[in-house]
Amino acid sequence: MPKPLPDRATVSALVEDAAAAPSMHNAQPWRFHYDTATGTLRLTVDTDRVMPAADPDLRAVHLGCGAALFNLRVAAARDARFPRVRLVPDPADPTLLATVDFAEPGPVDEGLAELGPSIRQRHTSRWPFADKEIPEPARAAVAEAAEREGARLRFAGPWHANLLQDLVRDAEGRDSADPARQRDVERWTRIGDETGATHDGVPEYAFGPRARSGGAPMRDFAGRHPVRGPGTAAFEDEPHLALLGTDGDGPRDWLRAGQAMERVLLVATAHGLAASVTSHALEWADLRGLARDPQSDLGQVQMVLRLGYGPTGPLTPRRPVREILTVV
Repeated sequence: MPKPLPDRATVSALVEDAAAAPSMHNAQPWRFHYDTATGTLRLTVDTDRVMPAADPDLRAVHLGCGAALFNLRVAAARDARFPRVRLVPDPADPTLLATVDFAEPGPVDEGLAELGPSIRQRHTSRWPFADKEIPEPARAAVAEAAEREGARLRFAGPWHANLLQDLVRDAEGRDSADPARQRDVERWTRIGDETGATHDGVPEYAFGPRARSGGAPMRDFAGRHPVRGPGTAAFEDEPHLALLGTDGDGPRDWLRAGQAMERVLLVATAHGLAASVTSHALEWADLRGLARDPQSDLGQVQMVLRLGYGPTGPLTPRRPVREILTVV
């Protein structure tokens, strides 16, 4: 017997899990709209939370919203629901990214519910990881996770990892000379917030230490601002960097990549891996093109992930459900 359509409380719980997803600078650029009569949930862009300089085509917005959509699918599966998801259903409304139809069940993905506990365990870690190999079973698991969402995940070899680090340094130099991009970062950094009083952005306590040595490509959110915190630290010399790619490079591909990214991160969490998401070099079109190994079958690079063994990172703030969900 089919389950009744979810009520307000159920949808609120599903959206709360969805909103645990990562997004660029933790801007959380999503809104959800639920119709209790039809059982349809719409995912739209919160246009007040876009970054015009760093993300002019909204690729990063789609990636973040795709990650939130995947969390929603996991939470629904944990509640024994498998709604039908349609991506970018209305070209006339560019803010509408997906519809989630609870009245019309979609294909069952038995593996989704198992990832439920990882939703709240996954945190972005900007801390050093151990110089330790990732076992092949864990590498295979995260690669399979990407493939199940229509994407590919490939680990960078030593020369490629060095190239990615160079591209990040290049991006940092360009950003420092671009006032508009600086404004994007400053809008979403919360220097002085030690208590988590805000509901979005990257608070100072989550910046992590500055790299004293090592090769991990980490964004310096503090910039020239003096901050309290852990100071400097030695990062791993040979970071494990994995590139996520898709064949195409349009809004649907970005949404699929966002779902694949989150599935990879949840699977990595289940395998005891910590992770950070780096998009720094990919925010410049020419550097993004250089990030791909020309001999790889990766396709269009959508994200670079740093995986390893170390601290999971602190919990970053999330907007309350009442701010991101409307129910009619």
